[in-house]
Amino acid sequence: MRHGKKFNHLGRTAAHRKAMLANMGSSLIEHKRINTTVAKAKALKKFIEPLITKAKTENNQTTEKGTHNRRVVFSNLRSKEAVTELFSTVAEKVGDRPGGYTRIIKLGNRLGDNADMAMIELVDFNELYNAGKPKKKSTRRSRRGGSTKKAETPAPAAETKTDDSEE
Repeated sequence: MRHGKKFNHLGRTAAHRKAMLANMGSSLIEHKRINTTVAKAKALKKFIEPLITKAKTENNQTTEKGTHNRRVVFSNLRSKEAVTELFSTVAEKVGDRPGGYTRIIKLGNRLGDNADMAMIELVDFNELYNAGKPKKKSTRRSRRGGSTKKAETPAPAAETKTDDSEE
């Protein structure tokens, strides 16, 4: 029975599952996107997002806390190259993002066994989705910024009315 077991075991033993997620996580950090099954992508998302948060907050902490975060991430990822890439390139790129560092895109079914396939990618590294969209800094501004535009629009109309009244 699986009472109270929240995460997907993926049909593997605990050691095999941890090793698989560590390998998939380091591949995701290196290549910025990987193709896998939907179940593995969802499990990887839960595995990798807290690690990215630790890497992001490392830059704001003292050296003791930063070293601790690196060791915690290394114990999960088990790859020096992936940890270095995560703490340098990825942490800089996602520094202002409050969460949601990965995106899962469903691709259809695999030919051999009809398994649901998906692509999981790091959100900030996809230039196709981010090309047409500006940075979302405007969502945290107050409403007062829009009132200046309304005040500018009636002003030219008022000038044209004064020109008509003079003639």
